[in-house]
Amino acid sequence: IIPITFMIIFILIYLALKNITYTLIIFFTLPFAITGGIFYIEYLGFNISIAVIVGFLALLGVAAETSIVMLLYLDEAMKEFKEKNEEYSDTNIIETIYKGAVLRLRPKLMTLFTILGGLVPIMYIHGVGSEVMQRIAAPMIGGMISSTFLTLFIIPAIFYIVLKRNKEFGLTKH
Repeated sequence: IIPITFMIIFILIYLALKNITYTLIIFFTLPFAITGGIFYIEYLGFNISIAVIVGFLALLGVAAETSIVMLLYLDEAMKEFKEKNEEYSDTNIIETIYKGAVLRLRPKLMTLFTILGGLVPIMYIHGVGSEVMQRIAAPMIGGMISSTFLTLFIIPAIFYIVLKRNKEFGLTKH
């Protein structure tokens, strides 16, 4: 079911963005979000189980959503840059990407702290069903922390690299 889930995630990202380049940027950066969950699962000594896989799938959904929003903010900043008809220099492009990324900082941190605020207490409860809930929450906790770095640093960097490869700095064609 995991490969089918990845296909569905790819299709949903594409349907949301209608741009194959943006879809590939987001889809191939999602493994970075997974690494935080893997490290946290390993740290806690949890084995891979259905509950852990469910936690990873939930993590992928949240990471894809926040990455999509970041990419849309970056795209919007580039559209504004093009409308101003400013000089296409590395400095101007970096400033534009920085502006788009900074606009996304507060919503991403709010998402992170809301999810952590809801999931961290699950790690400290003991009772009926707590073992299953902890295994669902653990990949999301670790993954949300690495997903924050993904969204705030890696997505803008990859966006810049893709823009540099595109001679006209124009990826906003849909």
